[in-house]
Amino acid sequence: MKRLCLAAMLAASMAFGAMAAPPDYDERPAKVEPYREGWNYDRRLVDITMRDGVKLHTVFLVPKGARNAPILLTRTPYDAEKLTSNVHSGNLIAALDGYDNAADIIVAGGYIRVIQDVRGKYKSGGGYVMNRPLVGSGLNPTQVDDATDTWDTIDWLVKNLPESNGRVGTLGISYDGYEPLVALVNPHPALKVSVPMNPMVDGWRGDDWFHNGAFRQMNADYIWEQVATTDNSDPFWWNSRDIYDAFMRAGSAGAFGRIHGLDQIGFWRKLTEHPAYDTFWQAQAMDKILAAQPLKVPVMLVHSLWDQEDIYGAPAVYAALKPKDTAGDMVFLTLGPWHHGQEIDDGTHSGNISWDQDAAKWWRWHVLAPFLAHYLKDEPMDVAPVTAFQSGVNEWRRLNAWPERPAAARLYLKPGMSLGFSPAEGAAETADYVSDPAHPVTFVPRPVRPTGYDDDHWTDWLTTDQRNAAARPDVLTFTSEVLTAPVTIAGQPVVHLSASTSGTDSDWVVKLIDVYPDETPVRRDMGGYQFAVGMDIFRGRYRQSLSDPKPITPNAPLAYSFALPPANHVFLPGHRIMVQVQSSWFPLYDRNPQTFTPNIFFAKPQDYVKATQKVVIAGPSESYIELPLVN
Repeated sequence: MKRLCLAAMLAASMAFGAMAAPPDYDERPAKVEPYREGWNYDRRLVDITMRDGVKLHTVFLVPKGARNAPILLTRTPYDAEKLTSNVHSGNLIAALDGYDNAADIIVAGGYIRVIQDVRGKYKSGGGYVMNRPLVGSGLNPTQVDDATDTWDTIDWLVKNLPESNGRVGTLGISYDGYEPLVALVNPHPALKVSVPMNPMVDGWRGDDWFHNGAFRQMNADYIWEQVATTDNSDPFWWNSRDIYDAFMRAGSAGAFGRIHGLDQIGFWRKLTEHPAYDTFWQAQAMDKILAAQPLKVPVMLVHSLWDQEDIYGAPAVYAALKPKDTAGDMVFLTLGPWHHGQEIDDGTHSGNISWDQDAAKWWRWHVLAPFLAHYLKDEPMDVAPVTAFQSGVNEWRRLNAWPERPAAARLYLKPGMSLGFSPAEGAAETADYVSDPAHPVTFVPRPVRPTGYDDDHWTDWLTTDQRNAAARPDVLTFTSEVLTAPVTIAGQPVVHLSASTSGTDSDWVVKLIDVYPDETPVRRDMGGYQFAVGMDIFRGRYRQSLSDPKPITPNAPLAYSFALPPANHVFLPGHRIMVQVQSSWFPLYDRNPQTFTPNIFFAKPQDYVKATQKVVIAGPSESYIELPLVN
């Protein structure tokens, strides 16, 4: 009986297979025709052909009814379609709710918005190279770069967008801010204005990859995700919730890279092969490149005073370009109270620090909007050459230049862990501490999470309370008396540190801090807050030459000099000034083993040793901070 049933089932199956195939069981249309009724813009996708035949994927958002409209171009490695794909609303301002979009002023200005994937990313063709060096730099074997791609793109735009007036402006933040800089190299005649915001300029001196030779190892996950795949689809994996532990277990930054497969990434290998400021870095530093170029396009450089990613670049380019601006109408600068990219977001506060206003919205409407409209639509403009926010009093200032000839004043590190504007009396004296690589000073309290924009942990860490560091025995803390009059600085404080180490290499971290009164009104939680006005790191092996590292002579007081980021700040009466000195800033920066090795990326476990650090605080070589004081 069972055999009979099986035979019947087999026959039925064969008969069913012999029948005609059923129609597709699929509810999707063969081609979707999106609903666009009531939309106030047209969205177009075009692959623009470059001079070498590579096609770059480009998104166009054209306001309905646009005529004689200027074009605002952003080139990005962060997915042009995603940055313009809020299709849940037919309103252009909603579609622009993405990175790099100052949507409010772009929509109000009636601009045609164009966003393009750079070569090798997302839907653009070609190979990808991080901040592709320029043709002729000696670092690019091809005949194309971001400058030529920008030229070719603009040429296509002005010939193929009948709604435009033939004028193009370019703007962007961070990597996208690097793109408006390279657009200035042999610029297309239709490029009428460039707005680099928080641009990547010099990856060794003080932007994303190093600060004065100290490696910013927390960017490892960005490097992996950005380079490993065209569409950032392979996420970096962390093996610890507290990444302090992940880096400590690995040892050196190079060992960490090997564990996580980063040695497969071409850019990572370049980093590890060029730890010093050699021609690899110098040949692609955009401030140096633009200093050698004629100035043909008006530029507004936008700098965030508490930029946790690219705090070096914009002021450096300003210093390179401003001497070329003989008529005073080509080079503009903004210094705002923001973290990286905050100028297009809410600007009421940075972490715990309130600015008593939305400083980002004010800037967009009173500076960025009229600046763009002037050069792209011939509208009148009343924008100062320099627009600088002055923290402490929390007010915008209109300046003719940056800085406006401040007077240098020495703020001395003195015995008794004090600070003062007069040198200490008496014989030479030092303040000492032991730096132990096994217990590095963290840049934020633990647990340390990966970089991200979900909260203030990464975005606003430069404004976080420094009392956590001040409580450590391996951090020297010097504090002034309570101020009875305001102290105003505008410019770059310069560290002049005289110090010795028992090791043969050392890092030096110096912080300039505004200490709030012990009791504060309204915001009582801010009582005693230690607000960093400026801080940075210097790797001691580069004391004599940034390109040629040398061992440090043990136990010999030596001079170290380096600039802190620009500041425009008023230390108010009732506050105190503080300076902190330490020798690690982990895990943001890799640990200095404190033993000289040819390449710290590949330091061995036995290279990491304790060192006794001695900072000179009295005598002929007393340490001090040179403050740019203004009246």
